[in-house]
Amino acid sequence: MILAVYLALVASVLVPAPPRPKLVVVITVDQLRPDYFTRWKGQLTGGLGQLMNEGAFFTDGYQDHAVTETAPGHATILSGMWPAHTGIIRNSEGVQDSLAPLLGTAGPGASPRRFRGTTLVDWLKAADPTSRVLSVSKKDRGAILPVGRAKEQVYWYQSGLFTTSRYYADTLPTWVQTFNARRLPFKAAKTVWSLLLPDSAYKELDNEVWENGGTGVVFPHALPADSISAAAAIAGVPAMDSLTLLFALEGFEALKLGRKGTDILAVSLSTTDAVGHAFGPDSREIHDQVLRLDHYLAWFLKRLTDRVGRDNIVVVLTADHGVTSFPERTRAKTGGAAYRVSLDTLVTAVNRDLDRIAGAGAPPRAWLEFETGMLFLRDNGRLAAIGVRTDSVLDVLAARIVRVQGVARVIRPADLARADTASDPVARRWLHQLPPDAGVVLTMTLQAGSVWDIPNLPIAMHGQPSDDDSHVPIILWGRGVRRGSYPGRMNTVDIAPTLSVLLGVSPLALVDGHARTEALGPRN
Repeated sequence: MILAVYLALVASVLVPAPPRPKLVVVITVDQLRPDYFTRWKGQLTGGLGQLMNEGAFFTDGYQDHAVTETAPGHATILSGMWPAHTGIIRNSEGVQDSLAPLLGTAGPGASPRRFRGTTLVDWLKAADPTSRVLSVSKKDRGAILPVGRAKEQVYWYQSGLFTTSRYYADTLPTWVQTFNARRLPFKAAKTVWSLLLPDSAYKELDNEVWENGGTGVVFPHALPADSISAAAAIAGVPAMDSLTLLFALEGFEALKLGRKGTDILAVSLSTTDAVGHAFGPDSREIHDQVLRLDHYLAWFLKRLTDRVGRDNIVVVLTADHGVTSFPERTRAKTGGAAYRVSLDTLVTAVNRDLDRIAGAGAPPRAWLEFETGMLFLRDNGRLAAIGVRTDSVLDVLAARIVRVQGVARVIRPADLARADTASDPVARRWLHQLPPDAGVVLTMTLQAGSVWDIPNLPIAMHGQPSDDDSHVPIILWGRGVRRGSYPGRMNTVDIAPTLSVLLGVSPLALVDGHARTEALGPRN
């Protein structure tokens, strides 16, 4: 018996580990809700359908943190960490960096300097320094944050061109310059977005008054005749996804990814977010956008598999967040209580009161700053010096906020550690959201169906710790993945640990996620 065990152990050591796939493709679709897969399942005959039907589909997938925005969501996918540990807790301070100007065009500088920790890119390169990485998106944060602080090939769209910042390079490579020289977005002037399928294939009404600010709500939708305006407007139509995938494919070819060791190609597609904001998740426009995305991904995946082989590729598809329906639609269709909520008046009033207490001659200050459910306290030392008890101020303010129509809960971060995170998903998501040094003194959560108001911009919104905003699809497909529907809970922080097992590499630091090995093994 002992000899048999010994021989088995020796055999296990001698058996070489299975070779890694040559290409890992990570596709993040901005604002993709998982119910789109069931709502239009029979019409998804392209790439989305292929991944859904042939891959491991985790139907209970979540971005399990509170501020469900693009930057925090993208930072979880390949880091395996919550925003509380990546330090990326909101869009407004996600990647902005004036010390990293863009190359070849004007626009806000960007870098991953605020990102904390490592990602799958670092883990893979520690095991194989020859591995190469390309990350592409329409948005700077969509391209930058999946790969963390690694100085790889990272590009995003700005003013009709794909660019990067001086954090990554001093000049654009020839293949990027050649792509930009074709001026494809500028040539899209006057092009029309019409329905992909016959009108009868769409059950949604095409003239809802709450869509797109009440104007231009009916198909077809035309881009401006002016080429510069068209290059900006293309970001709001399906052609932007097609352009992003084309750019990614040309980069894939130029860099010869997947030809030697294991490389990573990360692509973030932003049009679903743009269309979802303008027209909402219940619109004919989002229906057609998802169908076109399905069509584009079929083309993209075929090109990749034709080049590196179906058995040499693994694909991940997920989203950075979901979205909530227009409150106006919810009230009209269901009679439910759904509101656009603003705290600007309350916060401004408190700041003015604190200015008065600070004394005559003191410059006006934003003592308190509000953004997406988070209240930040600035310059607490100054307030303490003039005798202000901030706890008392916050108690009064919290009592006023919770009475605002549409607000469900106000929680102090210090109280989150005592919450039952198993039965209280809101508290759990806020706990996953906030680093200790974030400066957040109150968290606000809205009632289901309500959204934070953006003045003069009546769009469909996300950003809440609600299931509508946090529920996302998670699909693995390709080499080493068992196809099937997996109902068990999976968070986006589980993606990187799962890929690390599949690739045979180890995280370089502690992560929040866990490998979902039940989906790994020979394809069935």
